[in-house]
Amino acid sequence: MPSGVKRRTDIGVSSHRTNRYTFATWWTKDTSRRPRIVPDTTDSHDGALTIDHPHREFLDQVLDKWSLSVLSELCERPCRFNDLRRAIPAVTQKSLTATLRRLERNGIVERVLLSSRPVAVEYRITPLGKTMRHPVEVLLEWVAVHMPEVERARRAFDLE
Repeated sequence: MPSGVKRRTDIGVSSHRTNRYTFATWWTKDTSRRPRIVPDTTDSHDGALTIDHPHREFLDQVLDKWSLSVLSELCERPCRFNDLRRAIPAVTQKSLTATLRRLERNGIVERVLLSSRPVAVEYRITPLGKTMRHPVEVLLEWVAVHMPEVERARRAFDLE
């Protein structure tokens, strides 16, 4: 047993089922009195691409499970909510609502009130949202080209 380490059963803590369960919990006796210096791992390399918090948050919100499908539909034409549900049948009403709100909050989609009685709303892609079309198409092209390699890597990993 390492010095400065006590076993849980050595200090009088035991279970009423000692014959069934054994304690193998170890901890140090006290904390270190010497501060350890941890090297900074956030050094930015010149010219390197970094994804900081605001960027990561935006990408998480815009590149989630349903956003690309919604953006694909809205790039073709403005749609009402039920048109989007019919175009993306696997999405639930709750997920589609949350996705549209996230995209609207980030300025990618706008919600346009068509009439007040009965309430009719249409969703359109904004000019900012249209600027995302090219990078997303490049990403999807990369996926189309490299998907066989990805699938081979997945199969190899799953066999291990």
